[in-house]
Amino acid sequence: MTLPSVRSLWGMAFALSLGAAISLGMARFSYGLLLPPMREDLAWSYTLAGAMNTANALGYLLGAMALPRMLRRWDAVQVFMTGAVLTSVFMGLSGFFTQAEPLLLQRVLAGLSSAWVFVAGGLLAARLGNLHPPSAGWLLGLYYGGTGWGIILSAISLPPVMAQAHEQGLAHPWVWAWWWLSAVCAACCLAMWWPLKRCALWQRQGLLGHEPNPSDAAPKPFHWPSLSHALAGYGLFGVGYIGYMTFVVALLREQGQSESALMVFYALLGCAVVLSSRLWSGLLNRARAGGAMATLNGLLGLATIVPALTAHDAAVMASGLLFGAVFLSVVASSTALVRHNLPASQWATGISAFTMVFATGQIIGPVVVGWISDGPGGLARGLVFSAGALLLGAALAWRQRPL
Repeated sequence: MTLPSVRSLWGMAFALSLGAAISLGMARFSYGLLLPPMREDLAWSYTLAGAMNTANALGYLLGAMALPRMLRRWDAVQVFMTGAVLTSVFMGLSGFFTQAEPLLLQRVLAGLSSAWVFVAGGLLAARLGNLHPPSAGWLLGLYYGGTGWGIILSAISLPPVMAQAHEQGLAHPWVWAWWWLSAVCAACCLAMWWPLKRCALWQRQGLLGHEPNPSDAAPKPFHWPSLSHALAGYGLFGVGYIGYMTFVVALLREQGQSESALMVFYALLGCAVVLSSRLWSGLLNRARAGGAMATLNGLLGLATIVPALTAHDAAVMASGLLFGAVFLSVVASSTALVRHNLPASQWATGISAFTMVFATGQIIGPVVVGWISDGPGGLARGLVFSAGALLLGAALAWRQRPL
């Protein structure tokens, strides 16, 4: 049986990265751009605004918890594509409601299907790396870096869409942004369709490892305490990073940044996410303990605290560049830890475990940062809390030893 070429593996990882663009870049992180106009239009507190991303993270947790059982019934490609299509639909539903309750429900549903996309895609990317181990870190980074394409698309397209709706006197201009994002996600699904058919063929041929049948015995789960420091560090990463991605645009608006400056800031952040796939691939290939996660968490803590301390243009742009260059590589570092320390039969279980602690952190982060931001010190104090969580996560991850 002929193995796919390295170039074919790169192309497949790029196709999978469109799923990351859907599940995180647009379904979750576009909300940071939409939060200010939605909050102003609907008279939300920061606590309620944060609760929208908490709802998304709750759905993500539920999706991650269901995933191991789903992967025993369907293969990873089927789960990946089903999640991508459903996420596109749920995104569009946001444009039909202005009441908080249905919007919260929609965020839960989008989070649920996003987990299926993101975790199944990470599993497939890890399996691609098994076909050419020297490229494993690059393939993981390429997949996770796809989130940056979603952020860039959101940053470039959402302000003009909302501006056009506003000029035409349409009620609630932000609803058009959700419909636009839904259409972009649907286009990404179409673009992935043919490459993923080839990926499914590789799976049937056994190139990507064994997909368990429903009648198979359940794989033995890994021993959670053995990776407790990495899991704790990753959970705190979830608490800290989501506060920045949810509220940093709102903080920069409060500090007087123009709409064009905000668009540039978010687009630069997305570009840095894309480039991060090459930047950290060597570290992800080498680090068998928690050093990679610790280093990346520490850098994120530094990037997060900068906008809370200064509104200087250069410092703010540097914060966005550093944050974008690092944060998805923390996610990749968790997958790399699983690859380095667990047998392939336990990868799905291991990735799901990290995803669940990550999602739990994301549930806590937005609503706590929003609650802090409603009090004295405002959004700046909320980002200080986020930075503290990231630095504590770095300290805990540093204590993780290889199994």
